[in-house]
Amino acid sequence: MDFVDLAPGHRISRVIKGGWQLAGGHGAIDRTESIEDMVAFADAGIVTFDCADIYTGVEEMIGVFRAEYLHRRGAEALSRVRVHTKYVPDLGDLATLSRADVARAIDRSRARLGVERLDLVQFHWWDHAVDRSTEVALWLAELRHEGRIANIGGTNFDAGRTAEMVRAGVPLVSMQVQYSLIDDRPARGMVEAAQAAGVSLLCYGTVGGGLFSERWLGAPEPEAPFENRSLPKYKLIVDEWGGWALFQDLLAALDRAARRLGSDIASVASRLVLDRPGVAAVIVGARSRAHLARNLAIPDLAISGAERAEIDGVLARGTHIPGEVYELERDRTGPHGRIMKYELNRVAG
Repeated sequence: MDFVDLAPGHRISRVIKGGWQLAGGHGAIDRTESIEDMVAFADAGIVTFDCADIYTGVEEMIGVFRAEYLHRRGAEALSRVRVHTKYVPDLGDLATLSRADVARAIDRSRARLGVERLDLVQFHWWDHAVDRSTEVALWLAELRHEGRIANIGGTNFDAGRTAEMVRAGVPLVSMQVQYSLIDDRPARGMVEAAQAAGVSLLCYGTVGGGLFSERWLGAPEPEAPFENRSLPKYKLIVDEWGGWALFQDLLAALDRAARRLGSDIASVASRLVLDRPGVAAVIVGARSRAHLARNLAIPDLAISGAERAEIDGVLARGTHIPGEVYELERDRTGPHGRIMKYELNRVAG
């Protein structure tokens, strides 16, 4: 596994195990088996885990894993594990949010994870019409100064607001963004702004909620009712980019590269995003250790120039997803925004 330093003393694996699929909405979860999966990932070198305060039950599950890993492997092994969580205040609370509210949320995450200090808090803000995100980010910076947080990142901010927070004195080390072969919105402003500020990109959605896979190669276009919460979100991205027929051409090109490498479509798609400027790591939504060996191999996949040219040729036939990072999703009247859930802390709390 390749590693990178997000900040002094904060080294992460360049493949991160995501926790979104453990929160429900993607099938039944066996907690005991999920914790064993985390142990296997950490043992193998994928020592960074992504979660959020709004992922129901996931912070607590990772807290149990940390205690179990300490018991089995010892303090030195646990010291290499990094847990990235998020602070996501509910949409309805943005206008009235207080510093005490923020502190309570951070303390709740600390208690769930069983830590004195959170490794990385990634801050998300639903509605920029409520112009308080920098104010709240500065409260997080104060909590960092108090020792409750080690590092601060953002989630789904655009380039302008990222730069605004940095200018205000928020010590951002990372920005988590949706970034895939067909969703290149971060390349239009965010990459440049992040690099100028010394902010690393952590990328989710690189496999389109599972659409970048052999399962969907040659398969009929998915339609509602969808089997999980990710598919409608990423199917909309496919539609914006060029539609199902063109996406099939992309899957076929990725499959040819994957077969030569003894890999799979998802790993090749993730490897190509990992290559992009400013990208520190990709987040894989692995529900189990079934594909652990392939997840481990992502940074080492040697995709040839000819294969890259073929894939780029298909991508060139598509359309750039409009807007900046998360702009479509912020429009609550549009198809991307209408499927979002904005009050998840009330559920997860």
